[in-house]
Amino acid sequence: MGSVKPTRDEALSLLKKYTKSESLIRHALTVEAVMLHFADLLGEADREKWSVVGLLHDIDFEMYPEEHCKKAEEILSENNIPDDYIHAVVSHGFGVCYGVEPVEKMEKVLYAIDELTGLIAATALMRPSRSILDTEVRSVMKKWKQRSFAAGVDRELIEEGVKKLGMELEYIVEETIKGMRKVAESIGLKGEAGQL
Repeated sequence: MGSVKPTRDEALSLLKKYTKSESLIRHALTVEAVMLHFADLLGEADREKWSVVGLLHDIDFEMYPEEHCKKAEEILSENNIPDDYIHAVVSHGFGVCYGVEPVEKMEKVLYAIDELTGLIAATALMRPSRSILDTEVRSVMKKWKQRSFAAGVDRELIEEGVKKLGMELEYIVEETIKGMRKVAESIGLKGEAGQL
């Protein structure tokens, strides 16, 4: 396959070709920022690959929610995205909608943080400031225990991802918050805290 590593800009324009929803684009930008944060934490050299995988992980979700990950594989193949990128993207659906297991460190990070970003964003929006900038780990952990809060967030899947990484849940939550803070404005979570 004559695939070439996509740049971040190419990945973003490909995402926007298949995704029109502002909230899904914000989610992609959120996951990208957290992936980049973890790439730096873990000393990964190919930051752009982590960025691209974060951006493209839900490329099929808006148009093909019933075939999530299966369609992503087709779309990415048709657009000459390399196989290892495709594997990383589809592996985040492991045990939910797809049979490809996350094995690489990057894939395990994506698996752990994808749903978690939703819980953290929901927690931030409940704060008086409506901001990620003053959202703390303890607030997220309190909401984690309230199963009715952000009920669509699959906590078992997050726990499974955290286990795959061999890290503590609180640590992953803390670092995910830090990653999200870096893009607070572009993901709509700067809120009032950004005015201080």
